[in-house]
Amino acid sequence: MDYAIAIMFAIFIWWFSTGAVLYLLRMPPQTFGVSMLTATAAAGFGLFGLWVTSDDTNVASAFCGFSCALVVWAWHEMSFLTGYVTGTRVTPCPKNGSEGQRFLNATQTVIYHEVAILATALGIVALTWGQPNQFGTLTFIVLWLARLSAKLNVYLGVPNLTEEFLPPHLAYLKSYFRNRPMNLLFPFSVTASTVLTWLCVDHALAPDASSFTATGWCLVATLIFLAVVEHWFLVLPLRVAAIWDWKSTDTREDARITSAELAGVPSLPCDDHLSQLARRA
Repeated sequence: MDYAIAIMFAIFIWWFSTGAVLYLLRMPPQTFGVSMLTATAAAGFGLFGLWVTSDDTNVASAFCGFSCALVVWAWHEMSFLTGYVTGTRVTPCPKNGSEGQRFLNATQTVIYHEVAILATALGIVALTWGQPNQFGTLTFIVLWLARLSAKLNVYLGVPNLTEEFLPPHLAYLKSYFRNRPMNLLFPFSVTASTVLTWLCVDHALAPDASSFTATGWCLVATLIFLAVVEHWFLVLPLRVAAIWDWKSTDTREDARITSAELAGVPSLPCDDHLSQLARRA
C-alpha cells in the first residue's frame, strides 16, 4: 500500500505541476509577470522546504523533499517558456552551416536557462550537503538529466515534434528541430533510464529498507519511469498535449505548449518577447 501511494502521488504531482505550468502559459501574456512572481515565491518556499527536511528521515520528509524539488523545477519551466530566462540567440538556425555551428547556435538559445539550472542544482546540493534526506536533491537532478536527454533527442531528430502546436513567438525554433524516425542517442537514453528505474526499485524493495527509504526511492523511480514515458512520446504518433488539455480563458488558436517545449526546447528571451507582446496589445 505504501508503494502504491508513493507511485500515485508521484504521477499526480508530475501531471498536475506540468498542467499548472501549461495552464498559466495559455493565459493572456499580460499575466506572465504575475505568474512569474508567484512562481518565484513558490520556488523560494521550495528551497526552504528542501533545507528544512534534509535532516529528517520520516516518510513525510521524503514526500516533502520530492514535492519541493518539483516546485523549484516548475520555476525554471515558467521562466524558460515565458521568455524570462532563455539564451543569447533569438533567431532561426542559419542554413548551410556545419553541424558544429548548428550545435553552437542551438546551445546559445538556451545558455542562460542551463546556467540557471546548474546554479540551482549546486545551491540545492549545498543546502542539503551531508544530510540524510537526499531525495529532493535526487529529484531535481533527475529532472535536469531527463530534460537534457529529451532536448538532445529533439535536436538530433525524432518523428513526433508536434511543430503545429508551437505558439507564434516560438516559431523560429522549428529551424532547430529535426524530423527523423530515430537517432542514435534515443535507444541509449531509454535504456539508461530504464536501468536507473530498476536500480531505484531495487533500493525501494530492499529487505532492510525503512519506510522513509522505500518511499523516497519509490518516488524517484516513478519519476524516472515517467521520463522514459516522455521520451517514448517523442517517437510515438500520439497527441500528447491532450493529457494536459485543461480549459483556460485564452482563445488564441496557437496558445498550446507541447511536450517538445517541456523537453527543453528554447523560447524567446524576455526583452524581445514581452516588448513585442506589449506592442501588439
